[in-house]
Amino acid sequence: MTRGAERASRGFTLIEVLAALVIVALGMLGVIEAVTQTARNGTYLREKTLAHWIAMNVITERRLLGSPPDTGETSDEIEYAGQRWRYTVRVTQTQVESLRRMDVSVRPADAAEGNPLVTVAGFYGTAIGAVGGGTLAWSGADGAGGPADGKGGDDGGDDDSTAPPPGADPDPADDDE
Repeated sequence: MTRGAERASRGFTLIEVLAALVIVALGMLGVIEAVTQTARNGTYLREKTLAHWIAMNVITERRLLGSPPDTGETSDEIEYAGQRWRYTVRVTQTQVESLRRMDVSVRPADAAEGNPLVTVAGFYGTAIGAVGGGTLAWSGADGAGGPADGKGGDDGGDDDSTAPPPGADPDPADDDE
């Protein structure tokens, strides 16, 4: 064998080694970017979940108050899960007089004002019907008259004031047999 052939069969050249290192480095950069993006998404989803919980807690607290919330906008800061949060509650009157809408926006306390993580809507209202259901007399709905509009609903038939409610047993004494 000649001396040139001996040298070529010993291993890689410097150019081949550098090319291999560049290819491996580019592949590693892609892997590092993917891991970083996954960690960033995990942090974002954690914060979004916590913000949603805060908004739901605020709505629940307002619902548990004895009186309806005042219409307008209020804001406050709280600490939750080791982090400072800022929430804004916007209360508006709906078309139904006894119902108010609450929009709660939550963001980290150090985030920009117009950039909430979540906005959750909830409602505060009083019952407009009897417990257990029944019919509601909407005044002015069809002009037919009903107990709520003062026109009375008597159709000239028998007085049903002593009749059992629908679905009830008309003669409970038969149950003893």
